[in-house]
Amino acid sequence: MNGYEVIGSDDGKVGEVVAVEGDLLIVEGGLLRKTRHAIPTTFAHANDDERVVRLSLAKELVESSPKVDGDVDRHAVAEHYGLAEGYEAPATEGYGELTPDDPAWSAEQEERRTGVEPAPEQRARIREGESDAGLRGRPIIPPDSHDPL
Repeated sequence: MNGYEVIGSDDGKVGEVVAVEGDLLIVEGGLLRKTRHAIPTTFAHANDDERVVRLSLAKELVESSPKVDGDVDRHAVAEHYGLAEGYEAPATEGYGELTPDDPAWSAEQEERRTGVEPAPEQRARIREGESDAGLRGRPIIPPDSHDPL
């Protein structure tokens, strides 16, 4: 793909492909001040007949990405484009083991852990008539403390 013209989703000319490093295109753009940017191939669609690479990204987004000066900072590039490899792995890796402060706790699990009866169980208990609220289907209304009797 070296030498292919790169065009953004807004039809702006981004530059020209000067190298391909794994899953990244290195694109050089600019008239007087040449700059290089890395673009994940996930966002690139090549047309070999026209020698053009069309992006599903706007030119402005590419121009605001980290510049490439020698080595490519893959982490910074992935973070800029919102790709998963740009972020740290979550505390839960899908093996079912949760730490006490893990954000993956469901509300029901959190209630059980803190000693509160989960809402679904509480509703089921009330439906079955095991509630201290009074006769089934007839809630007890507490007396008004502001009512002068």
